[in-house]
Amino acid sequence: MIKSYWNKGKKQKTITIIIGIILLIVLFVLRDDYQPALLFFRKFIFIIILSLVVLYFGLRKFRKTASTGKRLGILGLLAAFFALLYLAGWHLGLYDYMKTYNVFNDLNKVEINELPLTQNERIQPLRNIFSMANESVGETKDVSLPHLVRVDNENKWTMAIQPSEKYIMQRISDNTEEVFAVSSTTPFPRFSAENRIPVTFSIGESLKFSRNTYNAVVQRFNPWMLFNFEPSDTFYIKNDSGEWVQVVSLIKWKGFFFPYPTFGGVMVIESGEHDFNDYLERIAIGKGTFIAPDEMKNYPYLTKQNTLAEKVSRLQAESLKFLGGFSDPLPWNMETAVKIPIMPQDQNQQPFVTDFDFADSESDAYSGLYHWFGLEPVGLERTSLSYSVFVPADGTDKLYYYDHAAKKQGYAGVSAMPLKMIESRKEFDWDANKPVEFRPYIKDIAGRKRLFFLGTVSAINKEGQFDGSATPDLALVDSEYRDVIWIDVKHPSTWDKTIYEQLGEAWRSSEGIGYYFQEDKTDVDILQEQIQEKFKAIDTSAHNEGIDKNKAEIERLKKKLDSLQALDGN
Repeated sequence: MIKSYWNKGKKQKTITIIIGIILLIVLFVLRDDYQPALLFFRKFIFIIILSLVVLYFGLRKFRKTASTGKRLGILGLLAAFFALLYLAGWHLGLYDYMKTYNVFNDLNKVEINELPLTQNERIQPLRNIFSMANESVGETKDVSLPHLVRVDNENKWTMAIQPSEKYIMQRISDNTEEVFAVSSTTPFPRFSAENRIPVTFSIGESLKFSRNTYNAVVQRFNPWMLFNFEPSDTFYIKNDSGEWVQVVSLIKWKGFFFPYPTFGGVMVIESGEHDFNDYLERIAIGKGTFIAPDEMKNYPYLTKQNTLAEKVSRLQAESLKFLGGFSDPLPWNMETAVKIPIMPQDQNQQPFVTDFDFADSESDAYSGLYHWFGLEPVGLERTSLSYSVFVPADGTDKLYYYDHAAKKQGYAGVSAMPLKMIESRKEFDWDANKPVEFRPYIKDIAGRKRLFFLGTVSAINKEGQFDGSATPDLALVDSEYRDVIWIDVKHPSTWDKTIYEQLGEAWRSSEGIGYYFQEDKTDVDILQEQIQEKFKAIDTSAHNEGIDKNKAEIERLKKKLDSLQALDGN
């Protein structure tokens, strides 16, 4: 049709050329609008090609067949094929199963034999921070989802103060002009002037059209990236010059058979106001500087930072269900299959971004921010902790995991924690308050590393809105002993001692540990230690004479101890 129109004359040729140029311009300018379709084709390329091949040969056979019965048979086979494809691929989840298995094979997995310590514990859960930030802005402003990042060697929650999604004109004309940066280690997060950083971005997560972060980043993609990359989480951090920048995490899709997502680097968007030159740049080539994963080590502000998309880290952690083999997660096996537990009342699901100290863990892992997962058995009634997973938050091509199940530690997992907190404080109104976000708290206490879960009590209304308190109720739950220790949020330096004071006797009875946190030992303390040592001597003594001698010494020390305690009572 186009050829016949072209041959009609000079006028028709001119019109055809003009329309062709306009279409090319539209395709170039609007590539951010149709890029999701290209990405969809990339994600399901194998299934699409397989379906087209079967459909082509099926219809070809249908047209060559004269018999009505055979034609109906061919149509029935085609319908059965596509029904089976849907049932197996989507309803039964085999497509995601294969995708996750590809992730597992691509992972650089490192098993560690010692847990790292946590440091710079964050006090408030993410949803509390989000609620308090929204309480501090006006009607026409919104706050982007907070992210825990490193700013000036301190862990902070950062989020943009941006035009509200309810007001279209502001989203078209206004800039993002401020960023919140509040400390994560204080029980008193302040959203006042000193933590409200004035910085202007012409690109924003809530802005419209080419000024939207997603659109601007996609416009920056080259043709190959349009088929293989997609923007994900947006972080607000400082670069090496001390300037605030937007860092957009990129997801790269790899593989032909069942493509899977990996970390694809970042796109860095610098600050600047909206003007005509900025507009021309956005619609022509987009905004941002692409930094590939292997180049990020050249930018200190991107190392040991939180720039990894949670969509990628979740799939990486979930893929550990294949540690027992390809068929282990199938319904008739599941000996070592694990899942990421879903917390119904905890709207901030795993991963929990946590600061870990790997200095004494005998591994090559850096100390800094990680995405932490606590994996549990797949059964709904099983809540034990199977694996602790540490995914480097800066996208480093490694995943560290600690196998609790193989060591038969019998630790309780994250999904078991809410009921333990509720049981320990029955006087709370647990219909209006919920224990949320149980992040790991690992410390060297009383002679060895111990794993606790740090949980926060948040008030939640019927609409699911969190009410963040400046001094929330905090509790630590011992994953091994299942005891709940309520701690003073205002004095983090006393937490370890509080734990010891509550659990020290149980530890001495169960583990035979010594005495810790004793600044000035009294005579009673010294006698109790001597008695403990004598009991150990009885356990290890090989001769009756030694046993009798130690028993006599214990009796003498007990009498002396009773006398001292009686004097103290008077």
